[in-house]
Amino acid sequence: MSTETNPRLDFFRSQIGNSLIQSPSPLGRWLNGTLKDVQHGTMTVEVTVRQDMTNPLGTLHGGAAAAIMDDLVGMMVFGLGREYGYTSVNLNCDFLNAARIGDVLTAHAHVVRAGKNVIHCEARISNLEGKIVAKCSTNMIQTGVKLPF
Repeated sequence: MSTETNPRLDFFRSQIGNSLIQSPSPLGRWLNGTLKDVQHGTMTVEVTVRQDMTNPLGTLHGGAAAAIMDDLVGMMVFGLGREYGYTSVNLNCDFLNAARIGDVLTAHAHVVRAGKNVIHCEARISNLEGKIVAKCSTNMIQTGVKLPF
């Protein structure tokens, strides 16, 4: 599907600047980020660290960081306009710097290689100072689930 006739990508572009509280992903609604940039094969979201996203040390929980990146990659791959849905096969994360309650983080995902059945992607989360909080690489595999639009 070309980017000129991609209703999913058009939908995400129409949501730039808006909260993802209306995301089709329940986890995405809980994360409640703000969509910042949408291009074919890349997507950026901003997330503010809340207390319910932290570990006992008061820093962003690794599982929450992984969820931010995994959900963003999933949205981005959905936005590619493929006929079938994709799901994560793996998610290899590195946690490099702490983020605390109230920190505003930018998560960016991009496609590295889009094959017929497997799409390899990378994502990273950075703080306002540009320090990388977490990064990941992931492979998404095509499912047998046809997507509605």
